Amino acid sequence: MMTVTAIAVGLMPILWNEGTGSEVMQRIAVPMIGGMASSALLTLLVIPANYALVKGWRLVPTTQATGPVAASA
Repeated sequence: MMTVTAIAVGLMPILWNEGTGSEVMQRIAVPMIGGMASSALLTLLVIPANYALVKGWRLVPTTQATGPVAASA
């Protein structure tokens, strides 16, 4: 999350610049900021939700033991 924030904050001056060549750099910076934001949302929301769904399908319900398990001989 800190990486995404650092990259987005670092690209903000490029968006606000109005000097020579700024049109070209703005066209590069806007998709990069959008890509970083979408990758952060993907990492924080979509991937964990998909993981929970997949692992939920594979889990077999078991009963909890109420004490130490005795070794069977």
